[in-house]
Parts: sequence; structure tokens; C-alpha cells
Amino acid sequence: MAAELHLPESAETVKVRNPWAVALLPFVTLGIYHLVWWYRINKEMKAYGESLGYDLGRNPTNSLLAVFPGGLIIVPALITYWRGTNRVQGTEALADREPINGWLVLLLFFILPPGFGAYLQIALNHVWEQELRGR
Repeated sequence: MAAELHLPESAETVKVRNPWAVALLPFVTLGIYHLVWWYRINKEMKAYGESLGYDLGRNPTNSLLAVFPGGLIIVPALITYWRGTNRVQGTEALADREPINGWLVLLLFFILPPGFGAYLQIALNHVWEQELRGR
């Protein structure tokens, strides 16, 4: 299900990922997949925003560094997850989709962390499929 789609007027691609993979692969890879996934979705949202003339993030590397090693002191990781969720909501707004529920994201983040990533990925998959296959 990991189909790559090319952004219009850009050399960048976005990926439609399996939400189950996003939820479960971090357990198998001892968290490495989560770091790679977080970097890539932030990079994809940045490229998507730039292709439409909007700011959806400036440096995906900073988002990654906020998770690790910044997560060791907790606050940077919480901030990057909050801002990343806002970016997903902004991505959905650019695609004229109803944004994900922030309260549900918060609940998933603290109660069922694998569901947090899967929920964000499902939202991004809908945007990528709608915007990029529909054109």
C-alpha cells in the first residue's frame, strides 16, 4: 500500500503508507521506524505546503531532533507532536478536508500511542489520495 505520488510542480513525492505499519513497525524496529516516519511526514507536509505557497513547516530535521534526543527531556517531543498535529490539520485544510479531532489525537497520544501515528497517517493518506490522484 506504500504508493508514492508526485507533488504537482515539485520534484518531491509523498507516500501513502499503511496505518498498521505506522502503528506496529516501531515495536519491531525498537522505535527507529517511528523516527523515520516522523521525519518523512514532516518533510512531505513541508513540500506539499511549498507547492501550494503555504508554510507547513520549515525544517523536518528539527522535528526529528525534538523527538530524539529531545524526547529524553520530554518537552521538545511534546511540542513537536503538537506542532506536527497542527501541520496535519493545516494540510487537511489546504485540501478542503475536515481536520482531524485534536482531542482524539491527545487521547490517542496518552492512552494508545500506536493509534496516534496511525490516525495521523490515515488523515495524510486521505489528503494525498484526494489531492494527488484527483488531479
